[in-house]
Amino acid sequence: MPKLAQLPKYMILIALAVFFLSPVYVIIVTSLKPLEEVSLSAMWTLPSSIDFSSYAQAFEALAPNFMNSLYLVIPATLLSALLGAMNGYVLSKWKFKGSEILFTLMLFGMFIPYQSILIPLINFLRTIELYNTIPGLVLAHVVYGLPITTLMFRNFYANIPESMIEAAKIDGASFLGIFRRVILPLSMTGFVVVAIWQFTNIWNEFLFAVTITNSGSQPVMVALQNLSGSQIVQWNVQMAGALLAALPTLLVYMVLGKYFVRGLLAGSVKG
Repeated sequence: MPKLAQLPKYMILIALAVFFLSPVYVIIVTSLKPLEEVSLSAMWTLPSSIDFSSYAQAFEALAPNFMNSLYLVIPATLLSALLGAMNGYVLSKWKFKGSEILFTLMLFGMFIPYQSILIPLINFLRTIELYNTIPGLVLAHVVYGLPITTLMFRNFYANIPESMIEAAKIDGASFLGIFRRVILPLSMTGFVVVAIWQFTNIWNEFLFAVTITNSGSQPVMVALQNLSGSQIVQWNVQMAGALLAALPTLLVYMVLGKYFVRGLLAGSVKG
């Protein structure tokens, strides 16, 4: 009887999963069809023959921009995680006058829309000669990512006992020494959470990418938009490109997903 009582719940969950995954089914099926079989009326039907030519065409078009995204997301993720860790360490373990005000002002940056700072951001990047470059885009994402990474690490470090910090001070460890020898070894789950969060946001971000860079240094998401063309949209190539562009974030979550959940739980409970 208890198992039968759970049956409606599982039926609802299965129905919701099917509904949620139906767009993924359409993307995969469409990407495997030749162009002549792609139509709105036949979008749910399986292909008469599996055709991988759309993947080859999409990969050829997206490969340079794919590398641009890697050149962007790896340093931006590492820098924002490291700087966020240092900020979180200072704001959680080294209280000083005005630290709470500083933290509040920093969090305010999370709620500033991208669109409101585009013009001054572009003017600033032009002044320092980083406009239309990958380093300029890295700088924009690092600065914009600092509020959320600082918040994550501050909450995570709040669970580290003060006695460990005091013991390190008594042993003569400096500010950076404590961070390197005590805080960093305990921060691996926190770094996983922040890295996954930043990697996903930066990889999928479009507005900064399309306004700060042009054809030579555009990330893959901008190239995916350009893949649609202006006259005829090859939907099979477009869908194949979407799957290829989404593959890195899917792999990150598949490999590190369990650590992501553990890290979120580790930073959510104090005491």
